[in-house]
Amino acid sequence: MGGQATVWRVGEAVLKPDTHSVEELEWQARVLGQVNRPEVRVSRLLRAHTGAVLAEGWSAWAYLAGRHEPGRWTEIVRVGQHFHETLMAVPRPAFLDARTDPWAAADRMAWGELPLDNFLAAPHIRRLAQQLRPVRAPPQLIHGDLTGNVLFSEPDAPAVIDFSPYWRPAGFALAIVVADALVWEGADEGLLEAVREVPDFPQLFLRALMFRRIVEELSSSVAAPGAHDPYRRAVALALRLAAP
Repeated sequence: MGGQATVWRVGEAVLKPDTHSVEELEWQARVLGQVNRPEVRVSRLLRAHTGAVLAEGWSAWAYLAGRHEPGRWTEIVRVGQHFHETLMAVPRPAFLDARTDPWAAADRMAWGELPLDNFLAAPHIRRLAQQLRPVRAPPQLIHGDLTGNVLFSEPDAPAVIDFSPYWRPAGFALAIVVADALVWEGADEGLLEAVREVPDFPQLFLRALMFRRIVEELSSSVAAPGAHDPYRRAVALALRLAAP
């Protein structure tokens, strides 16, 4: 059973109550079927005996052994690089335009595609937004939530699960990993060495922190006033990296 009590393992299958359309699931099956590298495993979509990808609102995926291990951020970054190299030629899927969930909205705000006006008073958002500059790195298909979705099970290659598609520079996915590691898992600045060669990283890092903060605002999961601010250290680092 998954951490939110919504995902169940049955033998060699993982069952999920799925809100994706049949078209998106078929697309995921095709795209993930193209990932064939020894450095990374991906879960494959399983079909019902009728051939359907959805059965009474549930999808099924091949079970992959492994677990999330905090502290292995450099390896997660490396896995993300391998994974995204396999996706470089995949065209932008049209269904991304129809997404209206908090994550899609936060992503668009972080990239200037929706106004930030209602969130400029939220902690850190204005200061991060003031340092935004154009990003030259080209967009492509990425997994926007790698941090908790790379599983380790030696001697197998790391596994990537729960594909969350976005159309952004590949380095944005890695910047989100760095943001998550600094904010939630106690990483230190030494992690920056893993992303030293990522084009436009300071700008991607600003947007990653904005993305996570705005999701919290939209999801009403903001910490109570006076509580410890887990973002403070990461935001200070991002502003320092982005300074002229």
